[in-house]
Amino acid sequence: MKTFLLIVRWVVGLLFIFSGLIKANDPLGLSYKMQEFFEVWGWDALNAYTLSFALLMNLFEVVAGVAVIIGWRMKLVSWLLLVLIVFFTFLTGYALLSGKIKTCGCFGDCIPLTAAQSFGKDLFLLTLILVLLVTGKRIHSSFKSFTAIVLLLIVAMGTSAGQWYVLEHLPLVDCLPYKKGNDIAEQMKTPAGAVPDSFSIVFTYQKNGRQLSFDQSNFPADFDSTYTYIDRKDILVKKGNGLQAKIVDFSLQTLSGMDTTAAVFAQPNPYLLVMANHMEHTNDWINGFAEVVLAAAQKNLSIILVTADADKAVTLFPNTIIVKCDAIVIKTAARVTPTYFLMQRSTVLDKISYVDLKKVLQKINSLK
Repeated sequence: MKTFLLIVRWVVGLLFIFSGLIKANDPLGLSYKMQEFFEVWGWDALNAYTLSFALLMNLFEVVAGVAVIIGWRMKLVSWLLLVLIVFFTFLTGYALLSGKIKTCGCFGDCIPLTAAQSFGKDLFLLTLILVLLVTGKRIHSSFKSFTAIVLLLIVAMGTSAGQWYVLEHLPLVDCLPYKKGNDIAEQMKTPAGAVPDSFSIVFTYQKNGRQLSFDQSNFPADFDSTYTYIDRKDILVKKGNGLQAKIVDFSLQTLSGMDTTAAVFAQPNPYLLVMANHMEHTNDWINGFAEVVLAAAQKNLSIILVTADADKAVTLFPNTIIVKCDAIVIKTAARVTPTYFLMQRSTVLDKISYVDLKKVLQKINSLK
């Protein structure tokens, strides 16, 4: 029994540590996933707090995982983990049964699990945690109380410092399709053999006090302005195989709304894409941007500012080439505002946070 409990503790502890660390590598990614759930439930008011929730959740997972392994305060830790895993199981079960959320973000973007895989994992962990809860009295700490607390504090401080670092400097391990070395144009291509989901659009109209529903292929023969639109629903007719391009919504547009993605990617020489989702707190980086502009001019390097807030950007950066891009796309590509992308056609040569200005300037100066 003792050996069995030791194995259970290590399995539970390592899974929580791994889950916490892999999400701590990109806490903003977890906060965006939380916002996805909140928006589905109509809890948009909580979106402002999702980053704080993500940071605390990642911290707790890592610390609790270590606590389970060393056997510290097992009754308390087991109850806390039970509450957390019940919450996780609810989320993954909702994603699986509702079909409204494809991935749950349990292991971040680095290991994207399907809703079914996440739900199965949580049921497995729930079972193991119940075992720990029932047998907690038999488990004793491997360390004295003071030593265990010091160890957990060190783990907590290390995890917190790591999360602060990646929020400033970009994730240590970039698992996004816009990572260094990737060709964005290639990531936008649909994989061979991909079969998309097939939907039927069902419309609901009202006429003469009666509601009528019909799909796009069976409009009434007398359909005219006497029909009053009520609603439309997309009904899944046939499930596809799930294969799709890793990037499906990347588009750069001129200020007049013309798609200029292909023209930007066609540039023969290296260039800089400066992705800044919003124009808030520009005082934090506007001086550094000016230094980059000067360094780029000496190398004949063109700079393109990519933003979702083009109107304000035009005012703040009047002599800069500015293109528009969807806010969600920029948040996915650039976790820090702004992030400098050194590009060669559609390939990301490097990806650097504005905080690392010296590194940006060194990259520019190293170009021939």
